[in-house]
Amino acid sequence: MSLPSNSARPDSGPARNGGPDSATTEPEPDPSPARLEPYSTQNDDPGPSPREAPARRLLGRILKTLVPLAPGDDDTGPDSMMEAATSAEAPSILNLRRKTVDDVALTRADIVAVPVTVGLHELVEVFRDNGYSRLPVYRGNLDEPLGLIHLKDLALKHGFAPKSAPRFALRPLLRPLLYVPGSMPIGALLQQMQQKRIHMALLIDEYGGVDGLVTIEDLIEQVIGQIDDEHDESDEDLWVQEAPGQWLVLARAPIERVEAEVGLKLTGGVYEEEIDTLGGLIFMLAGRVPCAGEVIADESGADFEIVEAGPRRIKRVRLRIPGREELPAELPA
Repeated sequence: MSLPSNSARPDSGPARNGGPDSATTEPEPDPSPARLEPYSTQNDDPGPSPREAPARRLLGRILKTLVPLAPGDDDTGPDSMMEAATSAEAPSILNLRRKTVDDVALTRADIVAVPVTVGLHELVEVFRDNGYSRLPVYRGNLDEPLGLIHLKDLALKHGFAPKSAPRFALRPLLRPLLYVPGSMPIGALLQQMQQKRIHMALLIDEYGGVDGLVTIEDLIEQVIGQIDDEHDESDEDLWVQEAPGQWLVLARAPIERVEAEVGLKLTGGVYEEEIDTLGGLIFMLAGRVPCAGEVIADESGADFEIVEAGPRRIKRVRLRIPGREELPAELPA
């Protein structure tokens, strides 16, 4: 499951007003940067379901192209690698070697995580409101991660509508996370996730802080394309057309999808290789995070009115195209 679209920076995340964390005999893990070296072998996933089997077989074939074969094997030549990389079922397999985890990870500001002291009812609400099956758990702030909580484990232990949980303790339910540098090739991380069956990783910067989050679905999507599930945002979730030529848009909306919706190539593609979202485009145009109420003009003729913004990021934007009465059927050539 993709962990897309997440809420604000979790070190100021869910209020820690739930039930207290009960004492356990388990030693607290060391939150120092040394975590980058060891990886736990505890499974994050008990095994494939029949519905997941075809995807896992494809994943196995993808991973085989990343593992060097023994000298003398027939399939070690560049021709066989290129054939695998350009096959119909994996047209973007070269991304596994070319892209790094930094290229595909969710940013820190968009991670939804919970403190280990969270109460049961509050934790259930976080799962329900965000639609994820796994959430990182931290002690104090996000730079002290302890592991992840899986929705299935919580449901098996407490159900989804507990009447009371006076002694709720989250720590015994935690599963391990992987901790990786952002410079790691996504193919290498994909192999580790499959081998250790841990399907979520946190990106750690040079100072030991958390810089982002990536799931196994994020990596596989780089090879086989977008995997849509019931929790992925549709276009209707990203923007609302308020009037002809006017839209209220979430700043995280992908720039290509916004352009397709409004029928206009924004900035003439000047920043095409540098940005992915509408908020990123506006930041590039303004050179800073603009304040709510500001209007940023684009050379395409569109205006971006900042509806909501925080100190570190833009949240919602009103996009206007002056003089537009009807939407064109498609982007101009």
